[in-house]
Amino acid sequence: MALNIDLSGQVAIVTGASGGIGLGVARMMAQAGAHVAACARESSPAWEQFQLEQMTSGKMILFTALDITDDESVHRFVQMTVQYFGGIDILVSNAGANVFREAADCDTDAWQRNMDLNLKSHWMMSQSCKPYLERSTNGVIVIMTSNHAIATIPGCFPYNVAKTALTGLVRSLAIEWGPAIRTVGIAPGFIDTPGNDGWFQSFPDPQAERAQTVQRHPVGRLGTPEEIGAFCAFLASSYASFASGATYVVDGGRTALLQD
Repeated sequence: MALNIDLSGQVAIVTGASGGIGLGVARMMAQAGAHVAACARESSPAWEQFQLEQMTSGKMILFTALDITDDESVHRFVQMTVQYFGGIDILVSNAGANVFREAADCDTDAWQRNMDLNLKSHWMMSQSCKPYLERSTNGVIVIMTSNHAIATIPGCFPYNVAKTALTGLVRSLAIEWGPAIRTVGIAPGFIDTPGNDGWFQSFPDPQAERAQTVQRHPVGRLGTPEEIGAFCAFLASSYASFASGATYVVDGGRTALLQD
């Protein structure tokens, strides 16, 4: 039986879409037929190329530069999306950033910045979209957390705390906003993005560090943004209509490995 994910005519909001996982999500949502409304702190050449490709093919697409931690900006973006497309069917709340500290050295400013960006922003975006998702026949929220919510390493505090809290947000929204809205989470592992490539470049021997990281993955490679995007499209589709309240780890088996 052919498995064809069809999101034709549906409107998908994707946050943090100018690069990395967010851009991969936007690509796969569009490939499945959805109209994409995207936001990020700023645009990028990669996003502009993607947007041009979509517009050239006749697809509707929207991009807004905003600070995802600013509640008023989030609300305006959601209203703009509704005015442009007429509604919202899918929210992929992806925007976030690494805030890595040693727990003993994390000051309150870093803690608050992390919680605003990596936890509160997902809640506020979900809240702003809620009235429109409830009117959809396929209201779905996909929240991007991390495999750091399942298992972590030293020096990733307080990022891992916020990502763990997102799994609780997924459960609560699924329970309290269902059945009108399904809520699921995705916990990606090490995805091959420009940001992570920059991390490799910070080592004296980037290629050796990359090879060592790859070896820690039972699948023998890193993930791609499009793989996470495809999983988002699947979870937003009718094939996953019985999935809600769960966070799915997509990390190439990394968290299955007890020791390096």
